[in-house]
Amino acid sequence: MKITQTPLVILNFKTYIESTGEKALQLARALEEVSEETGISMVAAPQGADLWRLSQEVKIPVLAQHIDPVEAGGHTGSMLLECAKEAGAAGTLINHSEQRMQLADIETVIRKTNAEGMNTVVCTNNILTSAAAAALNPDFVAIEPPELIGSGIPVSQAEPEIVEGSVAAIKDINPDVRVLCGAGISTGDDMKAALELGSEGVLLASGIIMAPDPKQALLDLVSKI
Repeated sequence: MKITQTPLVILNFKTYIESTGEKALQLARALEEVSEETGISMVAAPQGADLWRLSQEVKIPVLAQHIDPVEAGGHTGSMLLECAKEAGAAGTLINHSEQRMQLADIETVIRKTNAEGMNTVVCTNNILTSAAAAALNPDFVAIEPPELIGSGIPVSQAEPEIVEGSVAAIKDINPDVRVLCGAGISTGDDMKAALELGSEGVLLASGIIMAPDPKQALLDLVSKI
């Protein structure tokens, strides 16, 4: 299932207890309900152990949080692309700041995932790495300065020049790559600002997951677009 409709909201479940197991399913259902109510594309990125269940229970796309650049065989503890696909993953995050990868490994995972017709979302932290990622032909590049992740300070406000510069660099190298904005995004104002800077959606986590009412937080997030 290729993700085509934007604006787009990808929620990275990370490894919070609030987004694990039964609570992961509740969160995915909240994403699905908000998507149905607003028409905004919503995507869940749960932990590997929750991929199968969520992919069976909700209709929105479900992404793996990480894929290792390995072939089938003796790689205990790794996440194999074929396994994620069989579990229902529609694609994967790549090179998140909490799971950094070498450039050659990023290229391997993008190439293999693209070949399977799955979605690739490469996380980057500055303009140069965003441009390098775009040259590898992913579907999306998500800009996330690591110092802002989980800070509550949105990149769209704290470092807007990174978003604007990355959008320009990415489009110059590969106009087909779509840009997402991450790090600190949690409110309607944050998302509105991110879109005005040239992104086509957001990648976020704790601002929604840790909210008292995640569904209401999602509704507020998309309330100004």
